[in-house]
Amino acid sequence: MTDVDRLFRTYNAALVRYLTRRLGDRDWAEEVAQETFVRALRQTSIQNERAWLFAVATNLVRDEARKDMRRRKHLALLAEEERETMVEPEETTIERAQEAAMARKAVDALAERDRLALLMREEGLDYSEIAEALQLSPASVGTTLSRARRRLVESYEALHKSREEREKNAAS
Repeated sequence: MTDVDRLFRTYNAALVRYLTRRLGDRDWAEEVAQETFVRALRQTSIQNERAWLFAVATNLVRDEARKDMRRRKHLALLAEEERETMVEPEETTIERAQEAAMARKAVDALAERDRLALLMREEGLDYSEIAEALQLSPASVGTTLSRARRRLVESYEALHKSREEREKNAAS
């Protein structure tokens, strides 16, 4: 088994999950993960494998930010068209979908560094790995995560309150 095979077997699932959360598109996440492992082939040595892989994947996503915006707009249009043509599911399914959409919006509303730190931590990266991947000092990772969590809660609560107000206005 080659080093890249071992890297792939060890880190691919976590990297794809991270990228799927980051991008909102599993197919695209798998493409970026694949490119990350292709770049690993070119490396003669990697000090901290997981941090290196997550940093490269994050940089690949940043490099394709314009494509990301176009894809998101396209996916949003497709999702809207599908919702318009679908028969309405049960109320609980609608509520779950709305909650998931609000959670995604709340995550998307975070500053990029905060969003990436939270997603990396969710994937199990430790503070030193997050620091290396995001080019932060290890001491600032805790502060970054704490601030990100607080802002995520604030953003989610604001979205939730806004939704409740819209529903209340629509009912009256």
